Amino acid sequence: MIRTSPQGGGVVFVTFLMALMLTAFPVPSWAEIWRPAWVALVLVYWCMALPHRIGVGTAWLLGIVLDVLSGTLLGQHAFALSIVAFITLKLYQRIRVLPVWQQGVSVFALILLYQLCLLWVEGTVGRPVSPWGYWSCPLASTLLWPSVFVLLRGARRRYRVA
Repeated sequence: MIRTSPQGGGVVFVTFLMALMLTAFPVPSWAEIWRPAWVALVLVYWCMALPHRIGVGTAWLLGIVLDVLSGTLLGQHAFALSIVAFITLKLYQRIRVLPVWQQGVSVFALILLYQLCLLWVEGTVGRPVSPWGYWSCPLASTLLWPSVFVLLRGARRRYRVA
């Protein structure tokens, strides 16, 4: 058996960096609740595409960076993204064989779980939350999933990420 070294780590890093930038990009206040969970979307894709390289540790590190970037409680996004990565890694063989629109249903459930973990932490700390933001974000993320999937799959194939 021929072993090859992993390729395309830079592409994965750039996609996560772009997701963090899109998350930090300012939007009008009325559009804030419709902001997709960019980091979670990209994480779900890479966990399905490269389960042997992207996992819970990557999710934890991304979550810590996202916590620092957004100024939230340290570990809040790390906790939520780690749970999403764990479930995605457990179910990736079932999800990746589905058509993209059916994958969107799974992505909706994963992003909703992500949002509910964030809501739970916010409620535990005693911060007020907007309930509509926790329903609109998974919906917006689900609607963007086909585009994110096609773009990331194209990048993975073009740069031969393995």
